[in-house]
Amino acid sequence: MPKILIIEDEAAIRRVLVKILSEENDTYQVEEAEDGLVGIEKIKKDDYDLVLCDIKMPKMDGVEVLEAAKKIKPEIPMVMISGHGDLDTAVNTMRLGAFDYISKPPDLNRLLNTVRIALDSKELVVENKRLKKKVSKNYEMIGESDGIERIKDMIDKVAPTDARVLITGPNGTGKELVAHWLHQKSERCKGPMIEVNCAAIPSELIESELFGHVKGAFTSAAKDRAGKFEAANGGTIFLDEIGDMSLSAQAKVLRALQESRIQRVGSDKDIKVNVRVVAATNKNLKKEIADGKFREDLYHRLAVILIEVPALNDRREDIPLLINYFTDKIASAQGNAKKSFSSKAIKLLQNYDWTGNIRELRNVVERLIILGGSEVSESDVKAFASK
Repeated sequence: MPKILIIEDEAAIRRVLVKILSEENDTYQVEEAEDGLVGIEKIKKDDYDLVLCDIKMPKMDGVEVLEAAKKIKPEIPMVMISGHGDLDTAVNTMRLGAFDYISKPPDLNRLLNTVRIALDSKELVVENKRLKKKVSKNYEMIGESDGIERIKDMIDKVAPTDARVLITGPNGTGKELVAHWLHQKSERCKGPMIEVNCAAIPSELIESELFGHVKGAFTSAAKDRAGKFEAANGGTIFLDEIGDMSLSAQAKVLRALQESRIQRVGSDKDIKVNVRVVAATNKNLKKEIADGKFREDLYHRLAVILIEVPALNDRREDIPLLINYFTDKIASAQGNAKKSFSSKAIKLLQNYDWTGNIRELRNVVERLIILGGSEVSESDVKAFASK
């Protein structure tokens, strides 16, 4: 239910505004404040979807209210109410962040249209903030260890270029986070970021997945289909677990890197693509090359820049930060109050052997939050961490 605050020192005007809004939409929850000071106190204590505020008021005028409200809750749309002599001031409030202004006495249609548009804009602002927060939170890189700081520094240097990057490290260390940071900090950030898990796609389908196919190329090819390289045009393609890619698919990826062209399966027509390739693997590709399982020429094409993500056991000083980060995320996702971990519990977790790396730590933290006490203790860790 939209919640609207009217800040107006004239009781008659307040009554008119309340009547108009209530009769127009009985789902509006309308509250009143007789002056600016009361209005600011209400804004501090409660959440409003819209504020209608008079400009000329005793104690605190509308301009002061606007400036104060924008500091407290900048997302709230403020519609200023102006008398005839206040029009210049009303226009100036737009520069200070007011959504709009209406004149006294309020015109019914103008008022209702302004209110509807302002409420819609509030929803859009909140949704955009939520989505941006979700994206950035999903790809945060948590840690202050030397290894993580080196990676951040390298990303800052490499991201603005189009250099290909090969990210190595054990499973669960966060290689995909590095790939997303490289994309988000690059000139291609407005373009697509297409992820391909090469280990999850059957070898007989990997070429179709990467390069697309034409109708009739194979039994189930009922129509033409674009592949991931075409989808990533103008952006970045992230080839995760590239060490699991078949040799035949490796040959086609090599051609795509050399010529910036691909061919759909079943077609001899070249399609030009402009794609930055970032790859990752948990395998030792030099050993794979020696065993004949990975092309050396493709390795050198991919590994223009090498970034190695350390195992969690090699960055134990980051574990308290990671625990705090995961407890925040889990509490937010579950809608619960955040649980704390005792210093002894954290110390014990720092000394564990994290073979599953950050992924394993995250799972253990969630288990301890669910099964542990109001503060996760050393005994909770011993009982439920299952090490």
